[in-house]
This record gives sequence, structure tokens and C-alpha cells, in this order.
Amino acid sequence: MIRRRRSRADEVSFQITPMIDLTFLLLIFFMVTQRITEQQVMVPVDLPTSARAGDPSATEREIVNIDADGNYFIGDRPATEEELKAHLTEKFVNFPPLQIYVRADAMTPARKIKRVVTLAAEVGAIDLIYGVHSD
Repeated sequence: MIRRRRSRADEVSFQITPMIDLTFLLLIFFMVTQRITEQQVMVPVDLPTSARAGDPSATEREIVNIDADGNYFIGDRPATEEELKAHLTEKFVNFPPLQIYVRADAMTPARKIKRVVTLAAEVGAIDLIYGVHSD
């Protein structure tokens, strides 16, 4: 019986280059994502104040801004009520479960906020939080 001896070419080794590539791709992804998230809260909204304010959870949330005049914004882009509903419906279909972060100005008419809550319920949102400042 002939025994074959393992050569150095047959040995398995760990390649570090693909791991470095993956690390850089993840770094770029998170840098770009952070800038998009920061832009979505750039709408000038004077949030109401609350003694029990907390930070929203780290999960992905769809940001809806409402200014003092009651105008809707999807992130930082102005939108009509119909556009907002269509956008939330699309997000619910493509990326369930839908979680919404509502940033409404302290002077926003209550009926505008109530309308966003109704739209969220109609499209199937499971979680809705409101933005406030802490004392």
C-alpha cells in the first residue's frame, strides 16, 4: 500500500483579503446609511417637551415629519396625504413589519397627527412612536 504524503498545496489556509474587503464594504454601508437617517430629521420641527422622553429603539423606522402648518414630509421630502399613504403602503408590502416614527411640531394641529395615526392603521403599521424633547 502506497501512502501519499500531504503536500503544502493541499493544506487549507485562512484568507484575510476577503475579510478586509467585507469590512470596508460594511463600513461604507453604515456611513451612507447614517447620512440618510440624519437628512430625514433635518425638517425644522420644534418637538414638544416631555419629562419621560426616551430615545427610539435602534430598529429601522419610517420617519414622518409634520411641520407647524400641518404639512407632511416623508423623511425630508414634502408629500401630500395621498403620497404619504402610498409610500407607507409600499413600505409595508416590501419591508414588513412597518414601524413609524412621527416627528410633529409642537404647534401642529391635532387633526393632522390623528390623520397620520389613521393612515398608519390603514396600511398595517404595528408600531408608532412620537418624537419629543426631554426636559
